[in-house]
Amino acid sequence: MVLCALLAAMTGILSQIGIPIGEVPINLALFSVFLAGGLLGSYKGAVSIAVYVMMGAVGIPVFSNFRGGLSVLVGPTGGYILGYLLAALVVGMVSTHWGDAFWKLAIGMASGLALCYLFGTAWFILLTGKGLVAALGACVIPFLPGDAAKIILAALLVPELKKAIQFSRRLP
Repeated sequence: MVLCALLAAMTGILSQIGIPIGEVPINLALFSVFLAGGLLGSYKGAVSIAVYVMMGAVGIPVFSNFRGGLSVLVGPTGGYILGYLLAALVVGMVSTHWGDAFWKLAIGMASGLALCYLFGTAWFILLTGKGLVAALGACVIPFLPGDAAKIILAALLVPELKKAIQFSRRLP
């Protein structure tokens, strides 16, 4: 439970570290989403992200640019925030069932990211009325390099962090 809470808090903190480039800001939240799924598995990883989403839904300013409230979740970027749940689930399933090899985690994280993009972009199109090309240009393409870096770093860190967590559990 402590790790779930820590990763929920980390997601809220990393959501604030970013660059406002338009309707969908670049931030580091997905990095902690990948860590949550990889470290905690699908169920606990999703619970951790659900706690983050619920904190924001009740008005705690954990979403990007210190925003909170249901209006953010039902707004144009809300689909990406809810897509974090899907990403954590997928990463957790891959980590649990395939193992923690770098390439397996990277594939799982890329798959979770694709689901997040799919869900979030469909939501964005539905709420803004923009076409697919415009939505991809605003919501996906500018994020690809940074999200690739997040995947590489998280896929490298998950096995090492798991070792450290296991070691700390053996301490008196």
